[in-house]
Amino acid sequence: MTSKADPMDVHVGQRVRMRRTMLGMTQQNLGKALGITFQQIQKYERGVNRIGSGRLYRLSTILDVPVAFFFEDYEGMEWKGGKGRKGPDETPGDREMLEWIRVFYGINDPAMRKRLYKIMKLLAEEMGATKVN
Repeated sequence: MTSKADPMDVHVGQRVRMRRTMLGMTQQNLGKALGITFQQIQKYERGVNRIGSGRLYRLSTILDVPVAFFFEDYEGMEWKGGKGRKGPDETPGDREMLEWIRVFYGINDPAMRKRLYKIMKLLAEEMGATKVN
């Protein structure tokens, strides 16, 4: 009998992957910081293995986020007006979006980031996207 990954474990794993990617950190580097293999990181990120509370705390320290970050946007969560998502599925565009965010915040000049944001906003509007505030 095969068991299916718990939706909360999948969600937490996706949040780990998202933050790790935003920081430009590899699975191998994260595993090394935690004292585990990159294969274990892969299992955590897929939700195959559950992350214990102590390890989750260490992850929050390494990834520089509060522990609550890993639970944000999960359906049924009720803090900070958490509307939640329908489920923990990742869309193909998520990785690309995370890369864009990482690159965007890698630009150290705030004025340059603001100009880039304005250009992106104009392009989106020109392509028919709803007006971005």
